[in-house]
Amino acid sequence: MDLYEYQARDIFEQHGVPVLVGATATTPAEARAAAETVGANSGGVTVVKAQVKTGGRGKAGGVKVAKTADEAEQYAEQILGMDIKGHTVKTVMIAQGAQIAEEYYFSILLDRANRTYLAMCSKEGGMDIETLAVERPEALARIAVDPNVGIDEAKAREIVEAASFEAETGDKIVPVLQKLWEVYRDEDATLVEVNPLVQTAAGDIVALDGKVSIDGNSDFRHPEHEAFVDHSKTDPLEVLAIERNLNYVKLDGDVGIIGNGAGLVMSTLDVVAYAGEEFENADGNHPKPANFLDIGGGANAEVMANGLDVIFEDKQVKAVFVNVFGGITACDAVADGIVKAYGILEGHGKSPKPLVVRLDGNNAEEGRRILDEAALPLLERVDTMDGAARRVAELAAAAN
Repeated sequence: MDLYEYQARDIFEQHGVPVLVGATATTPAEARAAAETVGANSGGVTVVKAQVKTGGRGKAGGVKVAKTADEAEQYAEQILGMDIKGHTVKTVMIAQGAQIAEEYYFSILLDRANRTYLAMCSKEGGMDIETLAVERPEALARIAVDPNVGIDEAKAREIVEAASFEAETGDKIVPVLQKLWEVYRDEDATLVEVNPLVQTAAGDIVALDGKVSIDGNSDFRHPEHEAFVDHSKTDPLEVLAIERNLNYVKLDGDVGIIGNGAGLVMSTLDVVAYAGEEFENADGNHPKPANFLDIGGGANAEVMANGLDVIFEDKQVKAVFVNVFGGITACDAVADGIVKAYGILEGHGKSPKPLVVRLDGNNAEEGRRILDEAALPLLERVDTMDGAARRVAELAAAAN
């Protein structure tokens, strides 16, 4: 999960990283009020910064220096609603102004290729680091970081020396790098980047802009990270799936997909997309997958009901393909789950959509028998994956 800049700033502050005062606003009036408070720390000067999860804000006009609260309000009115690389600005951060003497760059990231962490540091911050890395790679120090040791004082000094900082400046930066390592370690981050890390005219080292990416696999250790999730950017069906502990991703199609195992689901997406080329709906479009949904090995009635409920809520879905290869969970358990799921959904007033089921593997014959005897409305059973994909595409194309 990528954080907004203001969220990264707040985390930095919690860990003792030096930052400037900042506040968020979603309206020009709120921006003015924030500027009156924040600007008191910098002679009335503030910076109005678009909060979007992409780079290039400054070039797009999403970062403006305001000398008064009136200017901050005017700039906020210009920036709010702006489109920056496909991201609509809904929030701005009003940051304290600073007299910048020098700009630096620092980041810690996961180096997957070498199975370690990597610290990168440069005396030349404030520009696209990708450009610097290509045009002047010697200006960017790259230092491997042992996960078991992290960035202690010795490692921090190694980093600033590799980046060719003068001794006096390096002495000021070392403790900041140690604090940024604490952010990376304690928040289970995969990236902590500061660009620019500045030295002010007063000689202070300050993290002026921050980017933090958090490993979602660590959520169980950080219930507080839920507060960082911007559900306004998430499809409502994905939010519903998260609430029901389902591995679901919304796609732009009309054939709902349920499978057990990520590999099988991915294959099912391909097969359905291929089969859909044979048919056209009333709009002249070909049926294609509407989602990725992996129910895993525990395909009991509740899991199946939750999966079908999420897919049935998708108004784009015209037909559903349940593709299961029995392994840990036998096909008879899956079939029983489908039958019970129908009962659960009917009890909730949900109307079923055309459903094509393919069962194979452990106890497949018994699972097929259960479905045949249940004679569920709008459910068809097809024994082969290709045949089932073709049938569900046909049903989706024929649906109104």
